[in-house]
Amino acid sequence: MQNRTSSFDDSGAQSAEPAISVLLPTRGRPEAVGRLLRSLENQSLEPDRFEIVVGVDGSGGPAIDGPWRTERFQHRGPAATRNSLVNLARGRFVLFLNDDVTADHELVETHLNAQESASKPSMILGHAPFAVPADDRLFDRLIRETSMVFFYDRMHGCEPDRDWGYRHAWTLNLSVPTPLASEHGFSEALERAMFEDLEWAWRVQRASGAPVLYRPNAVVTHHHRYEPRDYLARERELGRQAVRLAEVNAECARELFGRDPRDAGFVDECRARIERDAPQVEPLIDSFRALADMPASAAGDARLLRVLYEHHLPLKRHLWRHGLVEASWSRDAAA
Repeated sequence: MQNRTSSFDDSGAQSAEPAISVLLPTRGRPEAVGRLLRSLENQSLEPDRFEIVVGVDGSGGPAIDGPWRTERFQHRGPAATRNSLVNLARGRFVLFLNDDVTADHELVETHLNAQESASKPSMILGHAPFAVPADDRLFDRLIRETSMVFFYDRMHGCEPDRDWGYRHAWTLNLSVPTPLASEHGFSEALERAMFEDLEWAWRVQRASGAPVLYRPNAVVTHHHRYEPRDYLARERELGRQAVRLAEVNAECARELFGRDPRDAGFVDECRARIERDAPQVEPLIDSFRALADMPASAAGDARLLRVLYEHHLPLKRHLWRHGLVEASWSRDAAA
């Protein structure tokens, strides 16, 4: 691999400070982060204008060698790893990427240009479409083309100066001025990769007023293929982590969910809804799983996908409530 991305000269000494630092937290996925690093090899931006810093969350696993900086940290979760990477960053801006994405040829340059042209310090969100598998299924299309996970399907074609707010500050493809990232670190009490980016962005916006601006031409491809069981487990875990978010930042949780997830009255409401909705949820689970057995062509256009999305929203909410109630039980038992 040619040294297209190194911020070091041939003698090993550091070159002039780069304009932007690409920060890659990773844990236990050397093949995925290696694929990402290969995609960053020949970026359109001049190699001396950016650096790549890989942060390995925990020991073990093969070394990730190449023309980039690799640091190993004690296993403390993605929030702590990002904080450590920000402390190492030498660029005026930092670009956070997931380790399971690959970068478009102009990704880093597009983020840098967007940051330099912003009228004030901003969080710049790029596009992150899911990869299309060779055996594309209707379930894959539902995840990829609707708001089942992210909300990109609602964001295209909108005004470029629209502030999408902290709810859209997903760190799988997000850049920010380094001072904002260092002054308002990620909460390391949120150890899972759930809500830790939104909670951080909530604090950044409250302190600085930095908007979240969407730049769809800053593209990564997201190589994360969900199976129905994985998605269902994710929704339940989001409910559990909503309670944890409230423990860490109650005001953010109330704003995000409209209620404090720890509130006894709200928990009782969720429990009652679970019991009331149970008869209709079981067939929804069956129909949801069946989408993985159907070819992508089974839905001819976006309108049918939207119908499928709306049809399965009760299941999504049901599982979230289940996780919230479970976390509340655990919390009460530990009290």
